[in-house]
Amino acid sequence: MKKLLSWLKKSNRLKHLIGGIVIGTGANDVYCAAYAGVGVGAALELKDHLYGGRFDWVDIAVTMIGVCVGHLIRRAVL
Repeated sequence: MKKLLSWLKKSNRLKHLIGGIVIGTGANDVYCAAYAGVGVGAALELKDHLYGGRFDWVDIAVTMIGVCVGHLIRRAVL
């Protein structure tokens, strides 16, 4: 569990996961959730790249995992 938490803290992955969950719970449709998640994840990585960081595909994948979890929560509640 400690390894997972330390991996999530690396490169703001925990923020990507939480943001993805928020996007997923707010989306009405699976396609809307997917497009919004990819768009926001890519925009965040572009920002990181433009400010001197490196582009990380894993962060986009973590955002999409959060979107899936969030949309599943929305489906379970509604």
